[in-house]
Amino acid sequence: MVTKKFWLGVFLGILGVVLFSSKAVMVKLAYAYNVDAITMLLLRMLFSFPFYIVIAYLYRNKNKEVITTKKDFYWVVFFGIVGYYLASYFDFEGLSYIKASLERIILFVYPTIVIILNRLFFKQPITKFQTLAIFLSYVGIVIAFSDEVAFTGSNVYLGGFFVLLSAITYASYLVGSGWLIPKFGVVKFTAYAMLVSCFCVFIHFSFMGTTDLFNLPWQVYGYGFLIAFFATVIPSFLVSTSIKIINSSNFAIVSGFGPISTIILAGFFLNESLTLVQFFGAVLVIIGILFSSLKQTKK
Repeated sequence: MVTKKFWLGVFLGILGVVLFSSKAVMVKLAYAYNVDAITMLLLRMLFSFPFYIVIAYLYRNKNKEVITTKKDFYWVVFFGIVGYYLASYFDFEGLSYIKASLERIILFVYPTIVIILNRLFFKQPITKFQTLAIFLSYVGIVIAFSDEVAFTGSNVYLGGFFVLLSAITYASYLVGSGWLIPKFGVVKFTAYAMLVSCFCVFIHFSFMGTTDLFNLPWQVYGYGFLIAFFATVIPSFLVSTSIKIINSSNFAIVSGFGPISTIILAGFFLNESLTLVQFFGAVLVIIGILFSSLKQTKK
């Protein structure tokens, strides 16, 4: 029997997914003020940093009964670099070249990359059903991008490549960090990894940043805060809570709202629109991801 608590979990999951999806739209809005990717990423991390410091402090004594070693913390640093710093940087760079709606479609394929990586490194079998689902997803991406290139040129390939790198690095983080999370707990591990990412972005900007941080339009600071708080910190907890209530399999279905909400938000705030061909490609991607996320036992 479906309980009220289950529906609460579904609602929190949808809200978290929609808020996460709003990030791409807000980044594109900020780019209208001639800021680059590393500047926006820096603002996101600057505004997120205090929240994760507080979270790390409050959860410092959680899971103390589980023994952790220096090697575990080295791995936290590694996955913080791969999963949040590199994935975020590639994503923000990609958004410099492609529409927010297309960005979300590509980024949404990370579950298929998780399946492929698990097959390559952990010999986990891929069912025929999942193979078909993965095939559908990538056919959808090819369809959506081929049509976009016809309208906007070859820079779309560069943007798509960056976002695909983001999906690959994030999937690598999910695959590799799975054994670490039980040692630290989800919240503490996420806070630690995000803090590592923050420091990486600070170092990156100190060497390569060219923007005067104290002389930006106020709108850019506003978008930086909104991205940090409403599209990073808040949804991370909403999604974690949702998964805890309805489990990861049900959340995989809920996550299908991600690309849909981005397409709607991008249309409303950025006047972006998908052609019928691109929309068809997006539908294939969403169907493929939902099917590949289902744990199938048939081969």
